[in-house]
Amino acid sequence: MIFKKGRYSGFLRPISYLIDLAVIHIFAYLFLGGGTEFLNYTIFVTIAWIVTSLIINFYEIYRYTKAIKIISLVFKQTMMFMLIVFAFYGYYFSLKQDAGAVVKYVFTVMGIISAIKIAIYYLLKKYRTLLGGNNRNVVIVGLNEKTKELEHFFNDNSEYGYRLMKSFILKGDKKTSLDAIFAYISKNEIDEIYASVGDLSEEKMAKLIEFSDNNLKILKFLPDNKEIYGKRLDFTYYGYLPVLSLRKIPMDEPLNKFIKRSFDIVMSLFVIVGILSWLTPLLGILIKLESKGPVFFKQRRNGLDYKEFYCYKFRSMKPNPTADLHQVKKGDERITRVGKIIRKTSMDELPQFINVLKGDMSVVGPRPHMVSHTHMYAERIDKFMVRHFIKPGITGLAQVSGYRGEVESDKDIINRVKYDIYYLENWSLIMDLKVVFQTIYNAIKGEEKAY
Repeated sequence: MIFKKGRYSGFLRPISYLIDLAVIHIFAYLFLGGGTEFLNYTIFVTIAWIVTSLIINFYEIYRYTKAIKIISLVFKQTMMFMLIVFAFYGYYFSLKQDAGAVVKYVFTVMGIISAIKIAIYYLLKKYRTLLGGNNRNVVIVGLNEKTKELEHFFNDNSEYGYRLMKSFILKGDKKTSLDAIFAYISKNEIDEIYASVGDLSEEKMAKLIEFSDNNLKILKFLPDNKEIYGKRLDFTYYGYLPVLSLRKIPMDEPLNKFIKRSFDIVMSLFVIVGILSWLTPLLGILIKLESKGPVFFKQRRNGLDYKEFYCYKFRSMKPNPTADLHQVKKGDERITRVGKIIRKTSMDELPQFINVLKGDMSVVGPRPHMVSHTHMYAERIDKFMVRHFIKPGITGLAQVSGYRGEVESDKDIINRVKYDIYYLENWSLIMDLKVVFQTIYNAIKGEEKAY
């Protein structure tokens, strides 16, 4: 069944392996030379490439995979490939291969592989849209708002290659029996079944699962309004016992944790050495000239696992007893003239790169709130505490999506929480880079709520 009609990975995945390995070894011969060492290199790298690609799911790309996910996978595989090649030449140290040639080889190979991978991804989309190939026949079982949304998705997005054959109603006067649905599926060579959990009794669900398994049909469920089904569930086994976790956090994986921390250290050192080293004395003089008090302002905030830490900023307000209690509002009289400028350009946040280097914060993550506000939101806002599963950030997805600055209503904080949860469940280095560039752009442009 691996080459079943409509399957994305039936032919493409083995071919992708062959193409990528061919690129790796052809350029290895051109850049690094032939001989006995080349044969050893070919065997070592082929095995290592396959193993690492399986570990990071480099070839797990489907018709619904987003382009940003592909870019993230390419970046990970590039780092792994770099380590593989240097590991080989580190072991065979007698080869004395030039490090510059190795780096050039790695980036050339990964550049070509990336171009091929992305080209295939978009060519398949065009192939499905224009020629109707690589399609999968699907049916929807059940009727509610979510199944209607799915119908619109299938009908409006032909590039994904899903051909909706029919939707079945299970309740009311127009309901269709499961036996009639099974007959239709068998007769019309349906590839995938999408069923609404809310429209199925336990008995009907069991029958649908049994039919799908026995007839090699892919069965997928649409969540109803129950809270647990709206989460990004993580499925695993404890021995032979299946266990569901409420969510999977990518940053908990060792490789992702290493990538995230490395990015934080590099960024924080760049800012501390390249910017804060000369900007701090200049701002310090201006801050001191306008008002008495320290150059830096520190405030207790909640971070990873709800632990408190001191968050650093350039002081932008006159020293006042309510700094830890009341959030800054538009036209706040506590803000100094220098403070208005550095807050408008977000320069007041730069000392937080010291927090990043110390490990209290990340460059990108949920923004930490004052301790008093955290306690208040934790009691009032659903899922607010989920944000503390990861380190807080200097900037975040919520902030570049229009939810920075003063919280004027519960709607602001609710939307922040939604973006923060999406971020922690879908993190990638590419997403971090996108947020950082958007933050820089917003700082240069100026934001309405930057006061």
